[in-house]
Amino acid sequence: MVVCGDNSLSQRLVRELASVYGQKVTVVLPSLRGGDQGPQIAALVGDRCLDVRAVEAQAPDDEALREAGIEHAAALALTSGDDQLNIHTALRARRINPELRLVIRMFNRTLGSYLEDLLDRTIAARVPGLDQRAVDASTTVLSDADTAAPSMVAAAVVGTSKVIHAGGLLLRAKERTVGTADRRDPLCTLALLPDSPDSDEGDVYTDPEDHDGPVLLPDPRELEGLPDERGTVVLEAITRRPDQAAAPAPRVPRLPVGSFFSRKLRAALLGLTAVVVLLAAANWYVTRETPLHAAYITLLNVMSINEPELEGSTGEQVLQLLGGLAGTALLPLMVAVVLESYGTFRRAATLPPPPHGIEKHVVLLGLGKVGTRVLDQLLELGIPVVCIERDDEARGIATARARRVPTLVADVTEGGVLEEAGIARSRALLALTSDSGTNLEATLYARQVNPGLRVVMRLFDDEFAATVYRTLRDTYPGAQTRSRSVSALAAPAFAGAMMGRQVLGAIPVGRRVLVFAAVSVTGNRLLEGRTVGEASRPGSWRILALDTAPPDRRRADLGSLTSGARTYTLTGDLAWRLHDGYLMTAGDRVVVAATREGLGVLLSGEDPRGAGASGADAGGAGGAGAGSPAPAP
Repeated sequence: MVVCGDNSLSQRLVRELASVYGQKVTVVLPSLRGGDQGPQIAALVGDRCLDVRAVEAQAPDDEALREAGIEHAAALALTSGDDQLNIHTALRARRINPELRLVIRMFNRTLGSYLEDLLDRTIAARVPGLDQRAVDASTTVLSDADTAAPSMVAAAVVGTSKVIHAGGLLLRAKERTVGTADRRDPLCTLALLPDSPDSDEGDVYTDPEDHDGPVLLPDPRELEGLPDERGTVVLEAITRRPDQAAAPAPRVPRLPVGSFFSRKLRAALLGLTAVVVLLAAANWYVTRETPLHAAYITLLNVMSINEPELEGSTGEQVLQLLGGLAGTALLPLMVAVVLESYGTFRRAATLPPPPHGIEKHVVLLGLGKVGTRVLDQLLELGIPVVCIERDDEARGIATARARRVPTLVADVTEGGVLEEAGIARSRALLALTSDSGTNLEATLYARQVNPGLRVVMRLFDDEFAATVYRTLRDTYPGAQTRSRSVSALAAPAFAGAMMGRQVLGAIPVGRRVLVFAAVSVTGNRLLEGRTVGEASRPGSWRILALDTAPPDRRRADLGSLTSGARTYTLTGDLAWRLHDGYLMTAGDRVVVAATREGLGVLLSGEDPRGAGASGADAGGAGGAGAGSPAPAP
């Protein structure tokens, strides 16, 4: 495996590939002694338990890629935050090794979909006869922001982590007791908690230093006979999503007609219109012409484009003079209309301030890559948002302006900014800037203003995040605080894509992650020829669903396209609640929930305890014989 980059995602990805999947990894980076994560990657290179080496190069050019062994590599991950650099490197690598599996980090989802198609066409053209499914899986474009955003939004909105969208269902991990676990007919039990209060809105969080943590993916038999107050974490469907996509934001702001003119200007226009109507009626009375002709003559007089009534009657001359006088008042009114309309459009193009008295909203701090994706999801859910961003040219400013989202362009560390955003009446704070110090400062200040506020912080360092969590938990026991690392949430998806498998979603259990992946049964000794109960291994992985689509119409990636890019969601061709006795055969494809270590073993297809280990030895609860999958809920 080859990884290009020296950022936090690269560092976590290298660790994931080397420690979880046991892969040989080569890192291409500018320097091991400096840069963003150079020293941390150097520590991985020096770890004798990991097979990691490094190639130092200022840019991943042909020479650097060849030195990294790209000709014989299985996969290449490009993790730079520069989309153009990643595209350039991907084209270089594809030219050197047409069969190389590419995993590319890109923020521009539309461009990413085009790049996937281009690179897949390249390999199809250069390697005739290659299986089309291998071509479809050869290039994967992922966004770390897209991968991390759902978990952050869910933690802020409902205090728990959203798992995945599946066949029109929104699935989430929910903390419930054994007595209330069946309230929403859960799909499975993900974890067994050692001691948890009965809370419907609790999150799945484990103190990193708490060695008596939850039992992940427990054997269903372990749940029998447990007291009703024992805590569990279940996977359940909470809503059915509509098939149609969210309506796009209008290009031109929708403004009521009354907002163009002030009240005084509207009164003046109304009065002038009444004067013109009275003059037209008087002209009709004096001249005895038709009403339409009288109105026409009156308008000509008002606009001063009629001939003087030198030969007309005294009444006609007086009406002409009055019409000219009314016309002189019309000119400044028209100028005022133009100026006020222009001012209204200018205000519509600017960012609106937070409305007075706004409450039950989410305060979003930071409109960078992650903040922009989080803002999109909050708006799709119909949740009121107030944004704070220091840079008026940040990525998300255009989105906030187009969607008319109340936004403050200010430094959150300055006094009064959070108060202006209504933090005292808000439901949650999402601190998602790239500066951990700024996120922490905003969180601590918000806690003083609103002690019960739900907070989600973006923090990278695990030890620092654990210390902050424990301190805030002890200081504010009644409030919810979550720390999320974008790179930690995204690394499993990138690693799974490099292994040629699809990581469809991940949920954090404290600072650990449960991964949901699509796995082919064909050729996998741990799955093929085994029943669901025999193949599932408590504590490592569990088989959740079966892809029921015919092989010739089966999606290569079990994903769907949204806004021109791939977002890994489950389709409607999945059967849940499989019978333990269902026998998996070649050609089947299943969706599993697994720990990262368990997924590494499962993808290898080899049992580290020996090939003779049986499903019963693995702790499975399989039944005898083959069964049929239960219908999807």
